[in-house]
Amino acid sequence: MSSLYRIDASKAKRWYYELGPIRPPSEGRDHSLLIRATRNCPWNRCHFCPVYKGQKFEYRNVAEIKEDIDVARTLAGELKAASWRLGGGGRLDNAVLSAIVNGSPELYSRDSPDPEGLELRLHSLVNVANWLASGGRTAFLQDANTLIMRTPELVQVLSYLKDSLPSIERVTSYARAKTTARKSLDELKELRRVGLSRLHVGLESGADEVLQYMEKGVTAEEHINGGRKVVEAGISLSEYVMPGLGGRRWSTKHAVESARVLNEIDPDFIRLRSLIVRRASGLHERVESGDFQTLDEDEVVAEIGLFIENLNCNAYVTSDQMANLLWEVEGQLPQDKQAMLDTIASYQSKNPYERLRFCLERRRRSFASVYGGLPAEVQEEVQRAVNAIESEAPDAAEKVRAAITVLKQSFI
Repeated sequence: MSSLYRIDASKAKRWYYELGPIRPPSEGRDHSLLIRATRNCPWNRCHFCPVYKGQKFEYRNVAEIKEDIDVARTLAGELKAASWRLGGGGRLDNAVLSAIVNGSPELYSRDSPDPEGLELRLHSLVNVANWLASGGRTAFLQDANTLIMRTPELVQVLSYLKDSLPSIERVTSYARAKTTARKSLDELKELRRVGLSRLHVGLESGADEVLQYMEKGVTAEEHINGGRKVVEAGISLSEYVMPGLGGRRWSTKHAVESARVLNEIDPDFIRLRSLIVRRASGLHERVESGDFQTLDEDEVVAEIGLFIENLNCNAYVTSDQMANLLWEVEGQLPQDKQAMLDTIASYQSKNPYERLRFCLERRRRSFASVYGGLPAEVQEEVQRAVNAIESEAPDAAEKVRAAITVLKQSFI
């Protein structure tokens, strides 16, 4: 039997759909189908975020989005057909992908009539393949704040998505708290009725001083109002907290106030995403000028401990992002609260050189899990830190911090 499968390129106007730059880690783990409903971020001023800088926010019209959904549905049909033709019984794996790519050079070869669109076609094919391989049950609407769409238009998109791809059970999206606060409860309930299952909201901090300094464009009270409304509408809510975002100036207040705000919202999930100061962000300039002092690894761990101590809600806390040092800090509140604090205490009980060794190795493993190995210049930085730890040099902490800073810059 042939190991090739040819797609008849004339059957569709195009074989790609738009893909935005990011999605939550949980949607990556579930291999969600990615549908771009808006482009970039309507706020785009947060000093810690480099993602959409220099990019103009744009609405996409419903017809465009529906066309993308149609492309995803067509690709899903071809992938399933290829699997059955190759004896896979509908299952998706690399052999099926290879059969399509190698069997359809007019679409997936650099010699195709449209080589400039090759990358988009490949990314679309892989996204649909991964989505099907994981069960085809979840979808994520991109980009940074899909909820800003007019509610009737978003209702159309959600309805068309669920009708076109009926295997989808969960549809999620990013949203700003400012937007959730402005939507009426009836609007949110209508969105839930037609299929919006979960919203991911960047709380980042519950301290107004931090929110203002970072130019987040929202207050703690607006976070509470918007979050409560989402919960009342029956939409699952994931709130993101950024340990370290208060720097040395506001670390304690950042931890305590973030816990207070989340206690009032009582979301389904609290997701920790420790601060990484990107070179392309506005915050990097403030660090360079000395106006913002970042926390070291031990200080961030202590801040997370204070934050968890002050949590009194029913959320599931998770550390599902490679920026976090202690991935093991995870559990259901309130019953797993002590276990999370014990994990933090276990780290803090190590001697200073053990902690440095742990931090460096954990960060190195995070880097390698994505990129497979360390570039030579990064390896040299890491080796200098290892040597300093092994010799218990007085500047070991400084060398480890320098190595970790380099490693973190590549974290996604």
